[in-house]
Amino acid sequence: MENMEATNREIKSLFPEKKRGALITAGVLTAGLISFKKGNSELGKTLMRARVVTQGATVALMVGTAAYYGEKL
Repeated sequence: MENMEATNREIKSLFPEKKRGALITAGVLTAGLISFKKGNSELGKTLMRARVVTQGATVALMVGTAAYYGEKL
């Protein structure tokens, strides 16, 4: 039972990292949409590409965490 509690504490400690990734993704998306609205399509395209990268990193972190702790439990 102690091992399960320790694992739960470890998992909970990773939530801020996942939230940070989601917030960064949302921020880049917002900046990209604002750029498109202002007519700066080149910056908008660059920011949309950056959003894909940050979103991929966030998903990879989530999948990696789930796989790691799934094997541990």
